Amino acid sequence: MPGAKSWVVRYQRLFCRFMFGNQWVSCIITGHKKSFYSMRRDVFQAIADPTRREILNMLAHKPLNVNAVSGNFDVSRTAIYKHVKILAECGLVVVTQQGRERFCEARLDKLGEVADWVEQYRQFWAARLDALDVYLTKLQAPDKKKKATRKKQN
Repeated sequence: MPGAKSWVVRYQRLFCRFMFGNQWVSCIITGHKKSFYSMRRDVFQAIADPTRREILNMLAHKPLNVNAVSGNFDVSRTAIYKHVKILAECGLVVVTQQGRERFCEARLDKLGEVADWVEQYRQFWAARLDALDVYLTKLQAPDKKKKATRKKQN
């Protein structure tokens, strides 16, 4: 494909290949520090998945080990552990080793970010709906006056 570019991230190096004139040119850019998997996760990524929301709900009541958490789902323990890892990267769960078991404990104070974000939209929509209520009340007021005058005439 003329003009096509390909980018591959491996071993902290960026390999690129591009078309220069009528020849393919390859290059290596070293010092590339960020890959997709090392990006910082945030709380919104954690709560985006329904399985992770359910795990948070379970851990909010009491700390559980990974086996107890995975017993409540129809997916593998490895899949649940990956969800727990994402929650831990976001700071919503702390995993502690006690003997041979790993216990997960919820730290829900980070959900304040989500609450703050939702609050600004709640205020926005509350103001809009209040304005709609005032508008509809004004529209209904002339109808009530007409009905009242009709009753007096009869």
